[in-house]
Amino acid sequence: MAIADLNLEQRARTREGFPAWLARRGTAFWVVAVLLLVMPAIASPFWLVQIFAYSMILGLVALGLMFLAGYGGIVSLAQMTVAACAGYLVAILGDSAISQISLHWPWWIAAPVAILVATLFGTLSGALSVRTEGIYTIMITLAIASAFYYLALQNYTIFNGFSGFNGIKPPVFLGVDWGQNLPFYYLTLACSALAYGAVIYVSRAPFGLALQGTRDNPRRMAALGFDVVAHRIAAYAFASFIAACAGVLLVWYQRQISPGTAGVGPVVDMLIIAVVGGLSRPIGPFIGALVYVLLRTFSLDMLEGVGLDGKRYQLLIGLGFLVIVLFSPDGLIGIWQRLRERYRKGSEAREAGMRIGGGSP
Repeated sequence: MAIADLNLEQRARTREGFPAWLARRGTAFWVVAVLLLVMPAIASPFWLVQIFAYSMILGLVALGLMFLAGYGGIVSLAQMTVAACAGYLVAILGDSAISQISLHWPWWIAAPVAILVATLFGTLSGALSVRTEGIYTIMITLAIASAFYYLALQNYTIFNGFSGFNGIKPPVFLGVDWGQNLPFYYLTLACSALAYGAVIYVSRAPFGLALQGTRDNPRRMAALGFDVVAHRIAAYAFASFIAACAGVLLVWYQRQISPGTAGVGPVVDMLIIAVVGGLSRPIGPFIGALVYVLLRTFSLDMLEGVGLDGKRYQLLIGLGFLVIVLFSPDGLIGIWQRLRERYRKGSEAREAGMRIGGGSP
């Protein structure tokens, strides 16, 4: 009976609208939101851009993976490839130091076209792998990612080979240089908030509910008249759009792009970020990205401080990943939920004890 009541409660929460979901947010949510808004007043430029803005960009890429895996049961390794595709298109269509290749389109044409083409690329990649499941989906998307990496590495006519593109400048729009620390931070924050809200909204829309049904029981959904393949391809398109937007921000952040951006290492890093943060909540990828960026930034000094080779920072990241996965398959979000549930049960037990004892200490 308790399990049935719990399932009914979860379904009711899933069907609620975004405004109702927003109204239910607790104090911690609003504290974090206010803190992110006032961060430029309390953080140095290094923390503002190199840590928080970069974490939000990586979190956006991992958010698409979380949407596919968490709501669709699809583990795709092509999200970083889609982001790299968008970044390359910004460099090719817009301005860069490689003037003999770049077409010098204005940014307000180059960026939307880059997002559109990268989204189409991700959708086609999903259409190739959507009829597979599990390890086969992972292998197909990994093969697509590897193919794009070697194409960018070996093609000098379009992708400029190993060197890639540099000198890519963020736009100046409405009199604001969006490459400056403060505007760029708020740009990434706005994009992250919009993507986060969009994932919440879509997950509670009829499409999101049907997608979760295909995750749980695709045969039954097909028997009910739902096109399982079409829903999964649409999920790829939505996730690819988020990754493509992140790719544009990434190339503006780095001011350059090379085949290493689409390498196997960054592709696997996105999976690590999503799993460490947690695949059950849209906030998970951003938490995982922040942890990843902090470890990547400061692990070198930590290792050298204990007499180890600082170049082995990936070892520290890998150990952290193993510890989190072993103790919490749902990542840091799962650890937080268990701690909160334990605290709630402890509070209820203490209140029950006080009532039984008549309120006496």
